[in-house]
Amino acid sequence: MAGLLAFDSGIGGYGIVGALRRRLPNVPLTMLADTALYPYGELDDAVLVARVETVIGQAIDLLAPDAVVIACNTASTLALGRLRARFDIPFIGCVPPVKWAASLSQTRHIGLLATAATVRRPYLADLAHRFAPDCRLIAHGARGLADLAEAAFRGRPVDEGAIRAELAALFGQNGGERIDTVCIGCTHYSFLLDAFRRHGPDGVAWLDPADAVARRTQAVLAAGAVEASGPAAGAVEASGRAAGAAEACGPAAGEALFTAPPADPQPLAAALRRYGFDGYRLLDIADRTLPAQCSRLTV
Repeated sequence: MAGLLAFDSGIGGYGIVGALRRRLPNVPLTMLADTALYPYGELDDAVLVARVETVIGQAIDLLAPDAVVIACNTASTLALGRLRARFDIPFIGCVPPVKWAASLSQTRHIGLLATAATVRRPYLADLAHRFAPDCRLIAHGARGLADLAEAAFRGRPVDEGAIRAELAALFGQNGGERIDTVCIGCTHYSFLLDAFRRHGPDGVAWLDPADAVARRTQAVLAAGAVEASGPAAGAVEASGRAAGAAEACGPAAGEALFTAPPADPQPLAAALRRYGFDGYRLLDIADRTLPAQCSRLTV
């Protein structure tokens, strides 16, 4: 069995990797982080779609996975349709859990923390229109949180003042005091959930879609007759408490891949071991369509 390929621009996808390890411990899993262009939320849409297609295409050629999990809200909301049209393989995306939030909210005021790019895209408005028409969605595009999450993943101290400032920008909006449920709209933010709970208002439910994505993946594999441990997932929508992002996972087959040398390799390697990866290696992506000005700092 070829197994799964999970994909994100950085370490955000490891929250979903943890959920996949718990639900599918016997399925080989490779996690590919496109650190050469992190953060995706700062890229032009056309550049981003072309880049995702290029990276995913070369990874599919190399790994021949049974399915691909796009563990990135930005890539999912923008490129998932193109990927499904181009490649004859199942794709599972990750989108803000607006439907889940609408099912829980008593005040009918839902918060969203995401990248600025996710907040401004029409996809989000469509989600709210379809799944939460009687709710007010109050969103904040928090660019700085992804970098804080990268630090938290590596065990580095996180600027608590910066966390409080981002939360104030969400809850300080008109109607923000009535928010009782917050959607996590960027997979990186999974690693900041404890800080959100410490510094956010009491009684707020913080919804991380990682386990919902893992259950959907489990169902897709079961439907495709791919051997997987545990029962096939029934409902796709998440329910109950949000899954923890950093629970320890035992060793499993698969690789951790990066498209550029990551910073802080030793603490990174230690963090990867919690998700069943013994080190990492670089994947050289041939991308002639990438504009020279899109060269990014690695993280």
